[in-house]
Amino acid sequence: MTSDELTVRGFRPEDAEAVAAAHRAGREHLVMSAEALVWLNDRPSPDGHFRTFVAESDGRVVGAVRCGVVNGTTVTGVGHVNGSVLPEFRRRGAATALLAAAERHLVRHGVTELHTWLDDVPGSLAFAAARGYELGRAAQFGGRDLTLPLPPAPLLPAGVELRPAVEWADDPRPLFLVEADAIRDEPGEVPMDSLEYEEWLRGDWARPDLDLELTVVAVVDGEPAAFTMAQTDGDRYWSAFTACRRQFRGRGLAGLAKLESLRRAAAAGYRHAYTSNDTTNAPMLAVNDRLGYRRCAGERKGIKRLE
Repeated sequence: MTSDELTVRGFRPEDAEAVAAAHRAGREHLVMSAEALVWLNDRPSPDGHFRTFVAESDGRVVGAVRCGVVNGTTVTGVGHVNGSVLPEFRRRGAATALLAAAERHLVRHGVTELHTWLDDVPGSLAFAAARGYELGRAAQFGGRDLTLPLPPAPLLPAGVELRPAVEWADDPRPLFLVEADAIRDEPGEVPMDSLEYEEWLRGDWARPDLDLELTVVAVVDGEPAAFTMAQTDGDRYWSAFTACRRQFRGRGLAGLAKLESLRRAAAAGYRHAYTSNDTTNAPMLAVNDRLGYRRCAGERKGIKRLE
């Protein structure tokens, strides 16, 4: 591939299937539907400045990068960037060009520190190191075959109910309060200490791939205490976020919600379940192990200071 054959441009809705294919090429644990990609690029993002850039070769989309400003934190100047290129088009300049386009965009919006997730394989780590990224924390993906039996559901403690999130469709604020409390303890270099309801509605609750029947809420004496969010693509299920309010921890509520969500997903015909956790998050790793998830891939955080 020569530079004349490669074009980097903004995302168009008709690119969605090709971008999704590049995203999951060789990485079936990454669940992202074409519909969700169109939505991500069409939704209002007044503070996030979200953009997707695509690399095109001879009229074919061969890769893409998604980027924006990190919201929900009191730390300013932090951006995120994540991308991928089809395996047969790697090492030909597409990833470098995409990353440069993302960096130019984010610098214009005040980003001084850029965060990315890297496949924990030598080629990906070497690519990032050569472009000024330093390695941060590690995470691991877990996969589970939903056609295999799930653990038996235990008896629910007194006062505990498991209910689908669709019951809060008209007023999801009680679920936002669970996430806003729990996310403060999420492992990461950037504290998520300033999550706002309107941004949560735009960025999480409104996702077209969020399944409110598979998203399960653990309710204690009528109050939402924990939940697990489920996103889907085809026959694949993604555990997007599991949260439990601090005062309700230690009761196994997150595990109960996740098991019920997986049970519902299996009954609905989903065949593959995936999740991701920071490697220091021992409690959630233990929950996933009991549910039958097994490590299928790893990733590393990459961090770069922008001049």
